[in-house]
Amino acid sequence: MADLSKCVERLRALLGSANVLTGPEDLLCYSFDGTAAMRQLPGVVVFATTTAQIQSVVLLANELRIPLVPRGSGTGLSGGSLPTPDCIVLCTARMDRILEVDSANLTLRCEPGATTVAIADAASEAGLFYPPDPGSMKISTIGGNVAENSGGLRGLKYGVTRNYVMGLEVVLPDGEILWTGNKCVKDVAGYSLRDLFIGSEGTLGILTQALLRLIPKPASKRTLVATFNEMEQAAQTVSDIIAARIIPCTLEFLDRTTIHCVEDFAKAGLPLDCEALLLIESDGHPAVVEEEAAQIEAIARRNGCLQIRVAQSEREAAELATARRSAFSALARVAPTTILEDATVPRSELAKMIRFVADVARRHRLKIGTFGHMGDGNLHPTFLTDERNKEEMHRVEIAFREIFEEAIRLGGTITGEHGVGLAKKSFLPSFAGEPSMRVMRELRRVLDPRGILNPGKIFD
Repeated sequence: MADLSKCVERLRALLGSANVLTGPEDLLCYSFDGTAAMRQLPGVVVFATTTAQIQSVVLLANELRIPLVPRGSGTGLSGGSLPTPDCIVLCTARMDRILEVDSANLTLRCEPGATTVAIADAASEAGLFYPPDPGSMKISTIGGNVAENSGGLRGLKYGVTRNYVMGLEVVLPDGEILWTGNKCVKDVAGYSLRDLFIGSEGTLGILTQALLRLIPKPASKRTLVATFNEMEQAAQTVSDIIAARIIPCTLEFLDRTTIHCVEDFAKAGLPLDCEALLLIESDGHPAVVEEEAAQIEAIARRNGCLQIRVAQSEREAAELATARRSAFSALARVAPTTILEDATVPRSELAKMIRFVADVARRHRLKIGTFGHMGDGNLHPTFLTDERNKEEMHRVEIAFREIFEEAIRLGGTITGEHGVGLAKKSFLPSFAGEPSMRVMRELRRVLDPRGILNPGKIFD
């Protein structure tokens, strides 16, 4: 604590007292992120507004060997920005400027605290499109998106954050400033250091700028909702859509529990007499969109859909998309603790995995609502529980383990878009294998030999 006390004095000198928080009430707000049932008070919270300030904080933390935990808006769902005891939480949310939109090169450069929606809006104003759209896009920051390699509803067609990062400015754990990448579409000079930092969850460096790739805005889109009596019918519809060489922008699903919660919350007019619902959006050239929408409707009907609804206006399409985006919020109203999980399997194994999750819920007497990105096999089984009930939480932990083990057995992964953080690091060795774990540990040790940067995340 003596070191921390000295550190606080020096932080105030570097950043100004207004940018250094030490009061218990202030620290409490930064003791958790979006991950349920995890919290830890930090030693101090600081706000930086320039790269030079971040560099000065990193140098101080390195000198005093005090853990440093980077943080954006705190929307993460794997405990990636959870503090460690007596650490410095370095918040970059106030570094939120869009620095440049380059229409000639189809790029956007911004600071780490820029929200995903602000980036999307800036691109749209220039007639361009930034596709990544995590569910928290209205408040999540690009620094966190890059750190976790965030996905979203459009991942099937457009990919994840990694596919849109062209360059990064990063402060390394020793305080050195590194720029990696550029505006060139082709660049194969040396190792791809840029990719090393994407998805590193703040353990290898602190992002201070991002250069992002933009694409032309789709000229048209069409949104459909199809409902089914059985999840297998929905899964077969998805398989048939992909087999028909149609790659929708969005191909989402909700199970019965989630449908009822969402409709109660969003009042979007979703049908309630079904076991599964698909939300599908095609975008692109108007003629192609019309043709794809007709094919999708025919495929859904061949697979016995109960009802298919085609949005008749942009407003109706937006309402349907908002209903899907509200799934987590809707489920969170049901129980005191909502634990949103993230596992991905090959599309061919999706129906099997959904049945397995339902069986886990039955065997362990748990309430689980499942939704997710059916087009890319990414499931979000969401546990509706109460962290004060220790016995039930023990059953939840067992259920998690079984779900992740089954995902691995089916050729899947323990996380498709939320990251490893604290929540999943115990599952990583069985997924990654010892050679991968060794390489990751050695990379981290080389870049951060004192182990100050976001310690305890991904692995110990």
